[in-house]
Amino acid sequence: MPTAVDERLAELAARWELPDAAPAQLRAILDLVAAEPTSITTVRDPVEGVNAHVADSLAGLEVEAVRQAGRIADLGSGGGFPGLALAVALPDTHVTLVESVGKKCEFLRRIAGATGLANVDVVNARAEAWPAGHGTEDVVTARALAPLNVLAEYAAPLLVAGGSLVAWKGHRDPSEEADGLAAATQLGLEPLPPRAVEPFPGADARRLYLYLKVSSTPPRYPRREGMARKRPLRA
Repeated sequence: MPTAVDERLAELAARWELPDAAPAQLRAILDLVAAEPTSITTVRDPVEGVNAHVADSLAGLEVEAVRQAGRIADLGSGGGFPGLALAVALPDTHVTLVESVGKKCEFLRRIAGATGLANVDVVNARAEAWPAGHGTEDVVTARALAPLNVLAEYAAPLLVAGGSLVAWKGHRDPSEEADGLAAATQLGLEPLPPRAVEPFPGADARRLYLYLKVSSTPPRYPRREGMARKRPLRA
């Protein structure tokens, strides 16, 4: 008998027109997260994770740039979301999971191998210390990683011209938005209006923040590791 988790995954697969293999792959990811003995994420139970992780990640498919991307870099991938879920949903898209913690990278590689995600690579590095990624990504994603101005500095050098940063956020914060705009102006990005999404019933004020790369990022960015957080660009 299908469980509640399986039924919910089937609903999500239908909503987003996912590949036939997606529900089984997403279920395997949730089960591996639940079984992982190290601290990968605070939400481990698949009953919670199917919404908190999978549905929330798949909300990114509302953005056309995500659906059409040839290459996506997911920054601070941690437990694998949204990057792994997007890799399942978009099997023709190359997804790079960028994570600075080695044990989390090992976990991400195990999941990608166990679920047959041949379109996934894992990079053990901080976003600002990945020069091989500069100017290569159509989309950069980030979920629960950093304030908007910090994300802008991480993402801008990685994006191709016309590429997009997509950041998962909750309640609107005018101060954070103003800092994000100030950073974007210096980095060659242009913010679009945040997009409200409801990945699951009762989701708490979820929004996707979008920034387009409209001009070249000055060569002094990104600054050396840690500087984007220690001395963030502000309004």
